[in-house]
Amino acid sequence: METFNYRLVSFFGFLILVSIAWITGTRKRIKIETILGSIFLSWTLGILTFWFAESRVALTWVNDNLIALIDASHKGSIFIFGPLALGPGQTLPDGTPSIGFVLAFQVFPSVIFFSALLAGLYQLGIMQKIVQLFSKVFSRILFLSGAESLAASANLFVGIESGLTVRPYLSKMTHSELLTLMTCMMATVSSTVMGIYVISLQNVFPNIAGHLVSASLISIPCSILISKLFYPELKQPETFGKLYEDKNNISHSTGLIGSLVDGGYQGVKISIGIATVLIIVLGLEALFDLVLGILPDFNGQPLSAVKLLGWFTYPFTILLGLRPEEWEAASQILGSRFIETEVSAYFSLAAQQATNNAFTLRSMTIMTYALCGFVHIASMGIFVGGLSVLVPSRANEISIVGLQALWTSFLATLLTACIAGSLII
Repeated sequence: METFNYRLVSFFGFLILVSIAWITGTRKRIKIETILGSIFLSWTLGILTFWFAESRVALTWVNDNLIALIDASHKGSIFIFGPLALGPGQTLPDGTPSIGFVLAFQVFPSVIFFSALLAGLYQLGIMQKIVQLFSKVFSRILFLSGAESLAASANLFVGIESGLTVRPYLSKMTHSELLTLMTCMMATVSSTVMGIYVISLQNVFPNIAGHLVSASLISIPCSILISKLFYPELKQPETFGKLYEDKNNISHSTGLIGSLVDGGYQGVKISIGIATVLIIVLGLEALFDLVLGILPDFNGQPLSAVKLLGWFTYPFTILLGLRPEEWEAASQILGSRFIETEVSAYFSLAAQQATNNAFTLRSMTIMTYALCGFVHIASMGIFVGGLSVLVPSRANEISIVGLQALWTSFLATLLTACIAGSLII
């Protein structure tokens, strides 16, 4: 009965978050077909994930295979970095033990490997077929324009690169289309960095990989729902009712091996980008905390950026349907994501679970879904900058849309978590 009550909180949390999206937006007339289609698709995907044994078997299969891929990626990193690449408790064949957790040597090689693998699948034409399939589903069920459908489906596998799929149409996309595009970008995670989250939680959360795939998939219709409530479509998009193939990720001149190498180089850039963001942001956070340290303590504890953001996210944490004793820890983790990125937030979640057993399995699932997205200031800058380069004539508008997308993507990931909290048994 107690679990049922918490599930009801999650359900009503979904309704409240939807209302918040509309209230804080333009409050214009919505396109009811898109709203109802988004709600139908998001809950259908959630029901398939949590209520059907066949789907759980499929998620387990996805989880096991992603773990196997990550393990395979470690072979090259161990050859290059030796014991530095070993996770805590692991040893080399000669008995050399791990020196402990080192993010750069144990996580970033997986990013490089996944990026290369994804590039190879694009070269073989496999990814294009998958993206096109999802694009048709989104277009027909959600009544989106062809450009929106294509970019939304691409976000299941890539990040800022999804903007390239609709590059010819960016200059003429409506404000609502741009917001949907950027919300989908920030409320999902790319396959290239998913390995980081799997590594962070696989020891404390069974089947984490399968749930991350499910979370990113459910977040697509949730992103569309929130963005279209916040800023409804007021014009007729140029590509409405049309479907386009993604031909931007094929490089026939390089061949398969060349594509794998190019993808690996892209993975290196992504890894360096993540490291750069973490170094800069965590450093600036520490400086800000020093400034806050001048102020009087609050309840016997010094103020900090994470604490302030934790207070902001506290009411939203309650809406997720967590237990009261979990609210404070969860809100601090959710708040930290805005500055420290979801990478740090996932590792914080894993650390708290490993040391304090702070969350139930149900709550761990909810938090995993809530954190699954690039919802932080750094990603907003990356996406705004990337799209502005593709269409410089709309740089100012894209900057405004970027701020809106930070808010709508935050709400979208919370919606995904509410669906998980409502349906998990």
